[in-house]
Amino acid sequence: MAEDTDSLAAITRVLSPHCRVTRMSDGALIADWKRTRFLGLAMTEVQKFTSGSPEERAELVIGLMRAGCATARRKKYPDVSVGLWLGGVHLLIRTLGFGRVLRLLSLAAPGYARADLPSTEEIGRLKRAVQSHSSRSWFVNGDCKSEALTAFVLLRRCGLQAVLHVGVREHPFALHAWTVSGGLCIPDADPRGHAFTPVLSIDCGEL
Repeated sequence: MAEDTDSLAAITRVLSPHCRVTRMSDGALIADWKRTRFLGLAMTEVQKFTSGSPEERAELVIGLMRAGCATARRKKYPDVSVGLWLGGVHLLIRTLGFGRVLRLLSLAAPGYARADLPSTEEIGRLKRAVQSHSSRSWFVNGDCKSEALTAFVLLRRCGLQAVLHVGVREHPFALHAWTVSGGLCIPDADPRGHAFTPVLSIDCGEL
């Protein structure tokens, strides 16, 4: 039941504002109130939104887009919003600890990813915004954990694929965190030319 609820929530996130999804005994019904049309999905299709492969989810999203029930437009966060998220994430890390915040990611960063891939330009804008706010803030002060977590949450809330890495360097010992999406890293995976070996990777909002 919980998985079905998560699947319905994933469908809702990709639907156009004028569409509503209702759980049925054998699947789900999408009501398009703008055109007074209805689209049924079998339970096996509904469950693919959370348990299916990226290719299966992409195929379903493309089908919804062709049916006019979903849009290719993604939510974009204004620069000031990025700063607020960054400050909030940093405060959570300082209050609860990095490990506990990672365990809460499933609440803020949904595991569903859209079919359309982010462009390098799009990720680049987010990277510049995150690092600009981070460097200007005496509170955050360039903390890689806060930058990586903020980027991960914002990307996943837009429905984009992102992977959060935590890496270690032995000599001298150090930890580093970064998020990868669209071929770019936020922040850089090897700051100042130092390589870090990933010891933890999160790609679905859960440990």
